[in-house]
Amino acid sequence: MDYIKKGTKAFTMTNIALFAAGFITFANLYITQPLMPQFSNDYNVSPAVASLSLSAATSVLAFSLLLFGSLSEAWGRKKLMTASIFAASFLTLALAFAPNFETILALRMIQGFVFAGVPAIGMAYLGEEMDPSSLGVAMGLYISGNAIGGLSGRIIIGTMSDLFSWQMGVIVLGVLSIIISCYFVWALPESKHFTPRPLQFRLLTKTLFQHIKDRRLILLFGIGFTLMGSFVTMYNYIGFKLVEPPYNLSMTFVSWLFVVYLVGTWSSTWFGNLSDQYGRQNVLYSGIVIMFVGVMLTFPISLPLKVGGLIIFTFGFFGAHSIASGWVSFLAKIDKAQASSLYLFAYYMGSSIGGTVGGIFWMHYGWTGIVLFIGSALVLTFTFAGFIHYYQSKYEKMQSP
Repeated sequence: MDYIKKGTKAFTMTNIALFAAGFITFANLYITQPLMPQFSNDYNVSPAVASLSLSAATSVLAFSLLLFGSLSEAWGRKKLMTASIFAASFLTLALAFAPNFETILALRMIQGFVFAGVPAIGMAYLGEEMDPSSLGVAMGLYISGNAIGGLSGRIIIGTMSDLFSWQMGVIVLGVLSIIISCYFVWALPESKHFTPRPLQFRLLTKTLFQHIKDRRLILLFGIGFTLMGSFVTMYNYIGFKLVEPPYNLSMTFVSWLFVVYLVGTWSSTWFGNLSDQYGRQNVLYSGIVIMFVGVMLTFPISLPLKVGGLIIFTFGFFGAHSIASGWVSFLAKIDKAQASSLYLFAYYMGSSIGGTVGGIFWMHYGWTGIVLFIGSALVLTFTFAGFIHYYQSKYEKMQSP
């Protein structure tokens, strides 16, 4: 079978195209995150309610992933990803004309639905088309596109909010996203190893339960939940902390803190390479420990330590996420898009629940509560990873003659 291998033109074209799709999806998904303090002031809502501008999108996205992953098994990968990124781009333009916070939430929920067309399908596409020896690197590059997209959306919105208005920022991002969507359509090769099937929900439900019966996959889904819950909590409330005394930082400065996402573009690819050499289990452990060290460094009042801790935390997150998501594609022998959808369902439910619950910890206990919440979630994540090792050993013994 002619799979895509590292070092070929097809490998470059495929990864740039999926990098672009990830960029669009995550640039538009996270545009409200740096605006939460402004929403809280402008619309007279609490920080936890302001966080719904992100949680509303990610919660709908989580459920929609289950549908889109299954639909792609019948309708194809590229077609649904194309519809998703164009729809998301035009809905971002619509946000600029929202008259109130309720309308913002409604539009974000619709965006959450259409965002689902890229994440699970993109990972499934790579799982099907890439040579196994190149999958770790390809998945890391795809995740790095997500990181740069999330970074760019936040910086554009935060900076434009200070210089002009947040509405102008979303217009700029919407137009840019439409242009990049056109490139994606041109650059992504058609699937060679995908065979469409009639849409049979009974069969899809059966395979869904087959995935759920695999305890290794269930644990990976749990890891996705706690990783993303930790990550979104950190970035939702670091802005609230830094705009208040003793820091009193501007929205532009706070939004540029998201430039630390760049370490994620490197760590996701680097961790992918390491997993091909040293095994997913060991590299996943390392990523979780690095995140824990990072969050603890944000506890002191020192601004340099907080920024340094944020960098370390982000480095570990993208590395751990790239390993966990790639591991799902590797373990799922059938309906890879559906398995990836289940992982991302848990991942974005972690974003929605963790991001909002983290707001309760913030309102009652301040930054101490945030550190405690994230630290506890990471201990649970490490425990999940340990159980994967246990069940993997049992599986290998069962498979040996």
